Amino acid sequence: MVRSLKNPKKAKRKNKQGAKKGEGSSSSETVPSLPAKVWQPGVDKLEEGEELQCDASAYNSLHAFHIGWPCLSFDVLRDSLGLVRTEFPHTVYCVAGTQAEKSSWNSIGIFKLSNISGKRRELMPDKTGDENSDMGSDSDSDEEEEEAGSGTPVLQLRKVFHEGCVNRIRAMTQNPHIVASWGDTGHVQVWNFSSHLNALAESENDLSHGASAVSNQAPLVKFGGHKDEGYAIDWSPLVPGRLVSGDCKNCIHLWEPTSGTTWNIDANPFIGHTASVEDLQWSPTEPSVFASCSVDGNICIWDIRSGKSPAATIKAHKADVNVISWNRLASCMLASGSDDGTFSIRDLRLLEKGEDAVVAHFEYHKHPITSIEWSPHEASTVAVSSSDNQLTIWDLSLERDEEEEAEFKAKMKEQVNAPTDLPPQLLFVHQGQKDLKELHWHSQIPGMVVSTAADGFNILMPSNIENAIPGNDAS
Repeated sequence: MVRSLKNPKKAKRKNKQGAKKGEGSSSSETVPSLPAKVWQPGVDKLEEGEELQCDASAYNSLHAFHIGWPCLSFDVLRDSLGLVRTEFPHTVYCVAGTQAEKSSWNSIGIFKLSNISGKRRELMPDKTGDENSDMGSDSDSDEEEEEAGSGTPVLQLRKVFHEGCVNRIRAMTQNPHIVASWGDTGHVQVWNFSSHLNALAESENDLSHGASAVSNQAPLVKFGGHKDEGYAIDWSPLVPGRLVSGDCKNCIHLWEPTSGTTWNIDANPFIGHTASVEDLQWSPTEPSVFASCSVDGNICIWDIRSGKSPAATIKAHKADVNVISWNRLASCMLASGSDDGTFSIRDLRLLEKGEDAVVAHFEYHKHPITSIEWSPHEASTVAVSSSDNQLTIWDLSLERDEEEEAEFKAKMKEQVNAPTDLPPQLLFVHQGQKDLKELHWHSQIPGMVVSTAADGFNILMPSNIENAIPGNDAS
């Protein structure tokens, strides 16, 4: 149930996160060379005076930014810049809702981040120490850096007033200028942000335009039929405009579009949970089926054609089920994250046979799971964020290969003392953000993850996240 940012403070300085993590800087000249050692979050402790430094070589790209007040929720918007983009610099569009100190200070931020630079790194150099290698050739390195873009990302922001804090915000997949927000006032609102997105798309690097002014805009719909505030909301990926919203009283309401800007909202809710509905996910293949999770520890599967009771109820976790994600590349797989720090993967085909549907269960995180999302490009890859300030990326298809590990150590000519108790499926651990709340993959930029926390946003592209997409297919 861990959701809200308590006593948030407005960010007052730019890119302090990146500086703290050591991005783009090195202290190797003043620190004696020591054998490589993997630092384990939650296991190893920092001694007095010690500080973790980010290893920039672990990322193809890493940038930090903020839009003012912390944001509990955001969404990445589909754009027209290319369906598969692999070349730097990148541009992304997002919407985010603030958690301001005073209710009247809240807004929805519609923003464009351009000139996102980076560098595609080799996972394993052919000849470590070779003078012709990437690490040994300054001219090649400089040329590659220049091709990949340089400088800092450019943030262009427009703000729309929002009554109260934004608990969750989601953009419609088919029409990303249509955005739904869940407010702590108990209202679900739907907005049309086409004018703001058009202005951002047409503008060049004008940093000041719309950054400070908050515009007043009437929502297309303001629904007050929920009996309490809520956090669960999801647009159908198959039926444009179809929406479900769930509240902290256990009620779920269905929104059916009657036009491009109007909805028929069913006043009679779906009821099957005994506590707060925390998250909702539409099936990626069945237009009438959605899933929900709850503080009651259950996941429910619903069919809107079959009444207002769940078609199936699964006892998913021993504690609250905070988040779920339905795999759009392997539609039988449903991931869930719990308040006890565990997350599970279920094969829904096994439910029909009456068998235990859990095919993977991880206890790596020791604090509540705050977000979970399958990769839109790799069916076996899932990203997870937790209150332990870690964002982890997992590949469920991996198994430990001792021969491959030995080959890697020999090729790198160094002893990498990797802990043997780490799950082999764990691909990447990202740290440096405080109070992580939500993450999303970018559906058009393979390997890119965006995350939000109490101290702002990170955009990251881990260097070991490989996607089965040719590098020359960039748009």
